[in-house]
Amino acid sequence: MSSSNQGSRLDAVASDARRAALTMGGLDAAARDTALAAVRKQLENQRAVIEAANALDIAAATKAQLDAPLLRRLEVRGKKFDAMLAKLDEVRAVADPVGAVQLATRLDDGLDLYRVACPIGVVAVIFESRPDAAVQISALAIKSANALILKGGKEAAHTNAAIVSAIQAGLAAAEAESGRSAEADGGGAVPSAAVQLVASRDEVSALLGMHGKVDLIVPRGSNALVSHIINNTRIPVLGHADGICAVYLDATADEATARRVVLDAKTDYPVACNAAETLLLHASLLSSPTWRGVAQELIAAGVTLKCDTRSSEALAAAGLPAGGVVRASEADYRTEFGGLTMAVKVVADVVEAVGHINSHSSHHTDAIVTADPASVRFFTQFVDSAGVFVNACSAGATSPQTTAPDARTSATRRSRARCRRRSPPRGPRPRTREGPRCERRSSRRRPRAASRAASSPRAPPPADGKC
Repeated sequence: MSSSNQGSRLDAVASDARRAALTMGGLDAAARDTALAAVRKQLENQRAVIEAANALDIAAATKAQLDAPLLRRLEVRGKKFDAMLAKLDEVRAVADPVGAVQLATRLDDGLDLYRVACPIGVVAVIFESRPDAAVQISALAIKSANALILKGGKEAAHTNAAIVSAIQAGLAAAEAESGRSAEADGGGAVPSAAVQLVASRDEVSALLGMHGKVDLIVPRGSNALVSHIINNTRIPVLGHADGICAVYLDATADEATARRVVLDAKTDYPVACNAAETLLLHASLLSSPTWRGVAQELIAAGVTLKCDTRSSEALAAAGLPAGGVVRASEADYRTEFGGLTMAVKVVADVVEAVGHINSHSSHHTDAIVTADPASVRFFTQFVDSAGVFVNACSAGATSPQTTAPDARTSATRRSRARCRRRSPPRGPRPRTREGPRCERRSSRRRPRAASRAASSPRAPPPADGKC
């Protein structure tokens, strides 16, 4: 396809997405949930087609001798397909985010200010390797009334095309059904153009220049990909490149909790961006059953431990077999292994642990295991990461001691990008005045009699909870 034809096609994609976004902004939650149900049905109906396409991609990746972690990311068959559908169901069950009042403040007698969640508009998501992410991202976009332009990695081209085709078929079915019942209930439907796919690298380059047509770009992939996008577009970008995450075992860490959290954080899904790559160990635990027990469970699970001198010597003194333990290099503490390898480092206290995390991690997700409230306060206050977990596994374990949301049910799920780039108060913005908004302020002047009756500085929410 010539560059002019590609440009024309992409212009059409962006225009269709903009019209879809405008339509979705006027739909109620029921219409969007109906669309999600129709998408799920089509994904189930076309499961054999999607799994066959996935087999083609995996065969090509195997022939090209791609790494084992990448092959695992490509897989969407069997249980992973079931999990993909289950996550779509989770999104559908979430309360409607559109129009929700996030904050209400009384500015003056009879004048209330509301911060209200609203759609961004047209969102482009560029991702690599994970075709199941297409379903999850599409579900989130539909739920939040945003139009979506997807660009997946070439290694998953067949799978992505089959998945998006099924999604569009589901939206078209819901749209047709809505058309038949429109006269009865006056409702509408999510347009099939609400989710679209672009395939070529040239189209990505053109997409980066669509300031004013695309409101937000979310890249998910390598450092090179994210940096290239940030440096070559005027469109707002939210994205992260690495998932170098750490678990810190404090001096008061409970042994059973430490075993569970560390094992799950490393082995539950080691290719995930919030899987733990580094284990930080308080020096007082070197001769304790806690460190020996954690190390034994990790090695038994097939994890290779890249230990510093002190942690390695402690394991040798405890009589643990040398297999599965190697010496770490400084570079290992800045590496996203993406597999069953974990770097281990001994630290003096929580202060040194936080310093190491802030200087070596990707500021994505980090956890502490401790029974000391002072350590909890220091860790959660000073770790500069998007997600901070206390006595809980960032990769998805739950326990009675959990004091942070489980990662499988938290709003920032592991399959989507988490971003720690600073955002303005009204959300991502371009370099000019026009652009996307993910929040809006709504001031309401109320009747004097009503305003005098409520003198609290925090304004009450509207009766329906929305503006």
